[in-house]
Amino acid sequence: MGEPDRIMIRQILTSLLAGAFLCAASSLGLAQSAAPPAAPKPSAKKDTPKPPAAAKPESAPAAAAAGGAEPTLLGQYGTWGAYSATPNGKRVCFALAKPSSSKTNPPNRPRDPAYAFVSTRPAEKVVNEVSVMIGYQLKPGSESTLEVGNASYAMYTQGDGLWIKNAAEEDRMVDAMRKGADVTVKGVSAKGTETTDTFSLKGLSQALDRIAQDCKR
Repeated sequence: MGEPDRIMIRQILTSLLAGAFLCAASSLGLAQSAAPPAAPKPSAKKDTPKPPAAAKPESAPAAAAAGGAEPTLLGQYGTWGAYSATPNGKRVCFALAKPSSSKTNPPNRPRDPAYAFVSTRPAEKVVNEVSVMIGYQLKPGSESTLEVGNASYAMYTQGDGLWIKNAAEEDRMVDAMRKGADVTVKGVSAKGTETTDTFSLKGLSQALDRIAQDCKR
């Protein structure tokens, strides 16, 4: 995977996360507007200065415009969402999931959320490319693996992303993921922290079938 592809995945993630944040904020706003007004409190002797207003989060459309794509949810299948987007005018479809469990060694080390992608990009003749945004900067030259069933696949690492080292094995890996119960991804951060993320594969096969329909060549 080249640098433009990595940038595209980040842009899509940014749009998705911004959209999720806005949905949560809208729900909170509706709940607050529906609540009865609180009784007025007696004024204090001295006015307490108000904290500065927090900067408003970037809206989903704005985030999408920055990335050139606003992802559309095609369907949710178990733990996997099927999405489509058109960054830079090129159709992209992908399945996306968060880990069902994450561990670090030493324990409780802070990190950003991890995501697993399986993407199809017809314009580039790419079908079911697996990648993982691991949520931290990986240790340069470190070994990472993706384990599914009884098989283990070496993963190429760069920045905070993982891709299969031997592209010839990718079809076999995706087939194993379709049939498996979960997949485990192991990595080492730039600071030496070891991580283990487990992704449930429930719904992945249906999500891949859906994006295959929506992103036909």
